[in-house]
Amino acid sequence: MKALLAAMRRAEVLLTTTAFVVLIAVIFGDVVMRRVTGSGIVWARELGVFANIVLTIIGIGLASSDGTHLRPRVFDRLVPRDWDPAMTRIQEALTAIAFGTLAWIAYGVVQETIALDDRSIVLRWAVWPIQLCLPLAFAAGFVRHGIFALDPALRPGDRGEGDVP
Repeated sequence: MKALLAAMRRAEVLLTTTAFVVLIAVIFGDVVMRRVTGSGIVWARELGVFANIVLTIIGIGLASSDGTHLRPRVFDRLVPRDWDPAMTRIQEALTAIAFGTLAWIAYGVVQETIALDDRSIVLRWAVWPIQLCLPLAFAAGFVRHGIFALDPALRPGDRGEGDVP
């Protein structure tokens, strides 16, 4: 399970890094073209939005794999400390169920987009390949948090804003 988690993280790092590079390159290219020619790249904004969607959605998995995701901490001390092991498993199981539900819903959205042949306005690309990051990211969250529920020792420690990995 540890190897699977590591492989998932590597894939997410590769995807988010690629999306970030595309986003930066498109924005930079558009700005340079505006300065040089007075007119930007027509498709730059749309491609930038696509890259940002992939970066953001896949980034959810990176945050949870590192323990840096946002979560409400207000409820942490409502139960006795000796319940922590059980509460951790319950929390991770509920998170896995939520991600599984979102993956199923997102899969339905992608199926509908394919059926309707939705396309982007400027590039005229099919939208579903970009949307595919939604069910994939949510399915990865389902698997990751399911593993954390089964083996809490594989779960990363929670980190705050100022904590360094």
